[in-house]
Amino acid sequence: MVDQTSVSFKRDLSEWRIALVAWRLLILQAADPAVGAGMHEHSTYRAHPWRRIEHTLGSGRRLFYQDADTLRREVARLNRAHKRIRGEMPDGRAYDARDPATRVWVLLTLFECVAAMRRLGGDPYDADQLELAYREFGEAIAAFELPEEELPKTAADLPGYFARYTAEKLEFTEAARYLLEDVLREAPRPRRLWFLGDAGWRVLRVVVAAAIRELTVADLPPTVRERLGLVRTRQGALLSVLLHRGAGIVVPRLPERMRYRSPEERVAPPRRLRPQRRDARGSRVDRFFREVLDQTGDGVITVHDLRAMAHNVCWQLELDEAAEARVYAAFDGWWEQLRAAMDADGDGEVSREEFVAATLAGCDRDGAYLERGLLPALRAVFTAADTDGSGFLEFDEYRAVFGGPRVHPAELSHGFRQLDTDGDGRITVEEFVGGFTEFFTARADSTSGAQLLGRP
Repeated sequence: MVDQTSVSFKRDLSEWRIALVAWRLLILQAADPAVGAGMHEHSTYRAHPWRRIEHTLGSGRRLFYQDADTLRREVARLNRAHKRIRGEMPDGRAYDARDPATRVWVLLTLFECVAAMRRLGGDPYDADQLELAYREFGEAIAAFELPEEELPKTAADLPGYFARYTAEKLEFTEAARYLLEDVLREAPRPRRLWFLGDAGWRVLRVVVAAAIRELTVADLPPTVRERLGLVRTRQGALLSVLLHRGAGIVVPRLPERMRYRSPEERVAPPRRLRPQRRDARGSRVDRFFREVLDQTGDGVITVHDLRAMAHNVCWQLELDEAAEARVYAAFDGWWEQLRAAMDADGDGEVSREEFVAATLAGCDRDGAYLERGLLPALRAVFTAADTDGSGFLEFDEYRAVFGGPRVHPAELSHGFRQLDTDGDGRITVEEFVGGFTEFFTARADSTSGAQLLGRP
């Protein structure tokens, strides 16, 4: 009999070595056609990869490291978010993020990657330990109320499950290809690496992207590599051995405070607040399109970009279903007015050229875009953030929606003061709407607006 105290899935999940299999996890998940289609249409991973990762890590903390009530609320929040992730794949197949088989795959890849981390590091679970870890994992995900027939009953059933799912479902989706080949080569500089400067980051990300690709392909299960048409190179195999075995020797010998990630969110270092650029208005509008409105990073604005903004607001505030529906409805209305004002060729999308041309030409002469589009969306955000119904945003309420692990307190205070124009320590709806109207019409930079969207 194995000592149960010697095995803990949650503890292993929080070990720093998990970073070595993080990209492997993303590829396994994105290779599911439903996940890949949802990421391509709805996710902000192209334009805001670091925010997407932070949301994922934050959700994991709530699922595995917090109390039962936090777990329940997080599952409810995920259920509400996934309800809106559905559509059609390029080949016409329907997809829905609430599909039980897809949800089981996503969750089980997390368990499989923890087991792979141990195996690749030279300290694999034995059969009894694997069963104990799987039992602990099952207790943590019970709140999802997944169909019993979809979940393998024991850890011994996992290899058969993964083989079948790989053969029957996995594809080298566009999302998986982009994650493996391009996203790190294009990713904006993380704020924690501010000291590198843009030039230093451009050099470093090429090296990092190549290394992560080689490591990820080398570490994928052979059946998955074969299914996706990927080839493990000698360099990748050597890199895998060096990194995993080296970490397997070093990390377990570290003190616990250094071996494990804290479940608490850490605050990012302050960003140097730069003055507004004195470029031409056309250039600033173009930059605003790329860095703010094109949330999904596909080069056009669609309803999915506006819903990504709504998602970020709802995610921060943990709204109930009714309040969340009001926010989404307001952002959908904003999209309809934006499309009506700027979609010159009527293709249901707003290109960068259409946005720049319409903005410079003053597209809102009749006031419809503002009065029936942008302003209702801003008022919906204000109402959702005003949790005590006072008609004002106090600093704690402002922090709930605009704060987060990447926002330093000094920067948060600066954004609050930008909106609090009369300096009375609270933000009225008029101040809120006025400040964000400037931001969302590309007339001014705003720390507050940047944090609403999680800009890099």
